[in-house]
Amino acid sequence: MEHTYWKKLVEEKKDEVIGKTQELLRIKSVLDEENATDEAPLGEGIKEALDYMLNLGESDGFVVKNVDSLAGHIEMGEGEEIVGILCHLDVVPEGDGWSSDPFAAEIRDGKIFARGAIDDKGPTMAAYYAMKLVKDSGIPLSKRVRMILGTDEESNWRCVDRYFQVEELPALGFAPDADFPIIYAEKGIWDFYVQQNTSEAKLDGEVNVHHFESGRRFNMVPDFAKAIVTGDLHTIETKFHEFIQRQDVEGKVYQEDQQIVIEVKGVSAHGMEPKKGKNAGIYLGSFLSAFELDHQAKEFFTFINEYLLEESRGKKLGMSYTDDITGDLTINAGTLHYSKETGGKLGLNVRYPVTYQWNENEENLQKKLEELKMNVSTVSHSKPHHVEKDSFLIKTLSKVYEEQTGEKTELLSIGGGTYARSLKAGVAFGPLFPGREDIAHQKDEYIYIDDLLKSTAIYAQAIFELAQ
Repeated sequence: MEHTYWKKLVEEKKDEVIGKTQELLRIKSVLDEENATDEAPLGEGIKEALDYMLNLGESDGFVVKNVDSLAGHIEMGEGEEIVGILCHLDVVPEGDGWSSDPFAAEIRDGKIFARGAIDDKGPTMAAYYAMKLVKDSGIPLSKRVRMILGTDEESNWRCVDRYFQVEELPALGFAPDADFPIIYAEKGIWDFYVQQNTSEAKLDGEVNVHHFESGRRFNMVPDFAKAIVTGDLHTIETKFHEFIQRQDVEGKVYQEDQQIVIEVKGVSAHGMEPKKGKNAGIYLGSFLSAFELDHQAKEFFTFINEYLLEESRGKKLGMSYTDDITGDLTINAGTLHYSKETGGKLGLNVRYPVTYQWNENEENLQKKLEELKMNVSTVSHSKPHHVEKDSFLIKTLSKVYEEQTGEKTELLSIGGGTYARSLKAGVAFGPLFPGREDIAHQKDEYIYIDDLLKSTAIYAQAIFELAQ
C-alpha cells in the first residue's frame, strides 16, 4: 500500500478530524478525587472524556469496553496477537497565564490551543482516526488492533494497572505521547516525599514563616509559590525586590490581616526537564533562607537553597549520573510545603538513566537525607524502559516514518514516562515533530493542525504495517 494512500484519506477526513479533536479537548479531564464517585472514580471530567471516546468508537462500529471507568479500549480486526495503541485522556491542571480559555480549543494561526492538545488528547484523536481509516478501507488484518485509553497517566497510572489486571497485554505497540521519530528508551521515574523531622519552632526569628506552599504535581515545575510570614515589611520588601531582579522572576509582597504575603511567579514546564521552567517554590524558598529564621524553618529553607536551587541534576545530593542511551538524571521539586506545626515537606520527581543502579543509589540518598534530618518515603517507582534497535517494531515504524516524511529515522530517548513502558515491546511514536517546541504542561499548549493530520497518516500506515 503506497504511503500517499493514507495521506489522501486523511485529507478527505480533515474537517472531521479537527472537529472531533476540538470536541474532546473541550472536556476538562483533570483528576478530581475530591468529587470522585463509584461511577467516576477519578472525577466527572475524566469519566466524560472516557465515555466520549468509547461512545465514538461504538458509533463507528468498533468493539469497545469500559474497565471500571478507569480505562477502556476500542478494538478492530481478528487474530491472536494484539497491536496496542496506548493513549491517555487525563490532562494536567491548566495553570495560569493562558491567552484563551484552556478548554475552548480555539484555533489561531493554524494551531489548536487547549490543555491536552499535544499531551495527549490531540494525538489520541489522530490515532483514533488512523484506526478508522484502516477499518473503513476494508483491508484485511491478521492481528487485532486495540486502542487502550488510560485516564490516570499524569498521576499514578491506576488506569493501566487495573486494565492489565483483567485484559490481555498487547504483543507490541506504540504510545502517541512523545516525539517523532521514535522514542526507544525511557528513563526510570521515582516520585518520593522528603519530610523534615519536626522540631519546636520558636518565634524568635527576624522573619517567622507561618505557611509556605508551591506546586500541585510531582511531574510539573511549579509556576506559583506563596508564603505567609511576619516580620518587618519594609525590610522584606526591599530584599525581595532585589531578589526577583537578580533571579529574573516576578513576584509581589503585600500586607494582609497583620501578616505579610510573599508571592513568586515562575514558569511551568514538564518535570522531565526542570531547566525549561522556573521553579517558583525553589526561588521563594531560597529567598526565605537568607533571613534569620527559627531553627526548624532555617533548616528547611536552607536545604531548598543549597540542594535544589539550580540543582536539577542532583549533584549536591550525590545523585548526578548520565549515560549514552538516556542522558542525564534529573530532579524536579514538584510540591513544596511548610508550616510551623508540621515542618517542611517536598515532593521530588527523579528521572534516571537506564543504566543507573537505582537500588544502591536510593539507599545512599536515604542515608544522606537522614544526616540532614530528613526522611524519604517513596510514592511510586517505575523502572526504565528500553527496546532493542533491531526489533520488528522499530524497523517497521522507522520504515513508515521515513516514507511518510522523507526524513531519516533517528532513535531517541526521553525523561518522560509514557504508556509504552507498559509493554515489553512498546515505544513512544510522536506526535511532536523534530524542531517543534515542546509545550506540554505549559500555558498556551497547542498542536499544529498540519501536524495533527500528518500524524494521522503516519499512524494509519503504522497500524496497517504492524497488523497486516
